[in-house]
Amino acid sequence: MISKSTRNALALTLGLMVAGGAIAAGADLGNTTKQATNWVAIAMFGIFVAGTLWITKWAASKTKSAADFYTAGGGITGFQNGLAIAGDYMSAASFLGISGLVFANGFDGLIFSIGWLVGWPVITFLMAERLRNLGKFTFADVAAYRFAQTPMRSFAATGSLVVVAFYMIAQMVGAGQLIKVLFGLEYTYAVIIVGVLMMCYVLFGGMTATTWVQIIKACLLLTGATFMALAVLWQFNFNPEALFAKAVEVHTKHDAIMAPGALIKDPVSAISVGMALMFGTAGLPHILMRFFTVPSAKEARKSVGWATTWIGYFYILTFIIGFGAVVMLTQAPELYYVDGDLAKGLKGGGNMAAIHLANAVGGNVFLGFISAVAFATILAVVAGLTLSGASAVSHDLYATVFKHGNADSAAELRVSKITTICLGIVAVFLGIAFEKENVAYMVMLAFAIACSANFPVLFMAVLWKDCTTKGAVAGGVVGLIASVGLTILSASVWEAVLHNPKGSALFPYSSPALFSMSAAFLVIYLVSKMDNSKQAQLERSLYPAQKVRSETGIGAAAASGH
Repeated sequence: MISKSTRNALALTLGLMVAGGAIAAGADLGNTTKQATNWVAIAMFGIFVAGTLWITKWAASKTKSAADFYTAGGGITGFQNGLAIAGDYMSAASFLGISGLVFANGFDGLIFSIGWLVGWPVITFLMAERLRNLGKFTFADVAAYRFAQTPMRSFAATGSLVVVAFYMIAQMVGAGQLIKVLFGLEYTYAVIIVGVLMMCYVLFGGMTATTWVQIIKACLLLTGATFMALAVLWQFNFNPEALFAKAVEVHTKHDAIMAPGALIKDPVSAISVGMALMFGTAGLPHILMRFFTVPSAKEARKSVGWATTWIGYFYILTFIIGFGAVVMLTQAPELYYVDGDLAKGLKGGGNMAAIHLANAVGGNVFLGFISAVAFATILAVVAGLTLSGASAVSHDLYATVFKHGNADSAAELRVSKITTICLGIVAVFLGIAFEKENVAYMVMLAFAIACSANFPVLFMAVLWKDCTTKGAVAGGVVGLIASVGLTILSASVWEAVLHNPKGSALFPYSSPALFSMSAAFLVIYLVSKMDNSKQAQLERSLYPAQKVRSETGIGAAAASGH
């Protein structure tokens, strides 16, 4: 084992280095118990907040137009955008949730890591360049490129806001519970702090500030996770096989943790969850929006390459961290388990595995650092969500639907900022209202809606010449209703939230994606094929011009030059 003085010295060095110079994933933090105030964590988080608010002040001086606010004027490089996408995507639930799943279930926890990761090639080869070439500020620009603007924009904005709402509730509840455990702050204060900081970043700094918050948070999270993984492997002379053998020996499930099937019991659920994770990524508005921040399609493609690299590396680390927690936490149950009893589970719940491991390998200073990073992670994700929600209202609804494209940049920017304040207030109230609820289903629902409503519409609008407005809107609405309806009828809501008897859920699978996404594609195809109106014929005739622009970039929106 690392001696206590050595690990404190290592952690202090790392903490000072990084401090000088984070729930996407369906994990539920539960109704946690408030812990003693951790002043080291609060101090490190204070340093992060001070640094990012200074960046926001700098970004505010560069945010003059709607283009600056939504997309940083298209002036972010591919490498920077790749890191920012990784920062937007690697949520606290990715970090705490996946390592917690691996800690509890072993090998099976990988389905979430792999599911999220393999969604990126879909974006790389089908979406990134076309999004950048066809769009300007939001994914609705792309989906509605050759279609009737009002119905398509209205649907796209609705789809975006529903995904943002569910995602945001899960993040806010996660933030409150996390801070209660990590910092010892009251739940309500934690939710208000997240809401206020998020509004500051987005209101004053727009996409520029949000991008840099995400980049800094990605660097902090990757640094912390790398240190933890190396500290674990160092115990086993960097031999993963020895780590896995020891984990099998000490885990209560023994050999079962190296076999699949413990987490998702049936093949239909496995396929459905996999589809939600893979294709949901290509329908998340706050991720798609990031492709408009780069100056060209080439940089968009490059940013996906970097994002995939960092995210893939991070998910490998969470696997090592999860198995490391199995080995190291069970050796000191009096420190990390309720009443020192393995059967009662970890203090703070199963998602605290990575946090307790930080304490085990780096002492209180490193625990403070990782706690601050986890909070910073939530802030970065919530800022991205708020910006995508605000752009859906101001750009898609206000400027295009209500003003028919005649709104000036200043008015659009004003509506964005009003929407940001409204979203922040709503997010805080919903976070407080859902404090004692199991919110695990909400992130899964956000991914299910993204892959059932947003992704099919985007995919067919860009890649199928016969797609029409009626087909796209009908299919998107069917996907939206089916994904929400089937989620409500599944055990995660019907039994866990509505408290109906166990086994009474009408929908027996873990995710609706297989059914709702298939229904959306089918309806888009059938309705488009049956639509022979003049409008439909016009839309089909516009496809060749759309295809040329999407694949060559001729006529694409340029960066605003700074």
